[in-house]
Amino acid sequence: MQQLTNAEEQLMEHLWQLEKAFMKDLLEAFPEPKPKTTTVATLLKRMIDKDFVAYTEFGNSREYYPLVKKTDYFSKHVNGLISSFFNNSASQFASFFTTETNLSTKELEDLRKIIDGEILKKKK
Repeated sequence: MQQLTNAEEQLMEHLWQLEKAFMKDLLEAFPEPKPKTTTVATLLKRMIDKDFVAYTEFGNSREYYPLVKKTDYFSKHVNGLISSFFNNSASQFASFFTTETNLSTKELEDLRKIIDGEILKKKK
């Protein structure tokens, strides 16, 4: 799976939220100052070429929809990050993440609950 640029990721976020969207819907989803229609059209073309987005034609209009799930995209990149920067060690990543991100006690407790839940699922 290829990687999206920051601008493509921002557009993809809107498309993931909307699930299906015409150009006007995508433009409306952006905060001010809104990008030009030509900019969004160029991003969509690149994302279609990368197989992230497809469309259905309705006359002269195109309704765009994502081909890649958000969870699949970010899972691939988090796993790549762990592989590249943490010697493929989830423990090293977790250690870095929990010590370097200024998580509150509540957030750390919430993480522990998530991890404990996953451990219980794997033991079944």
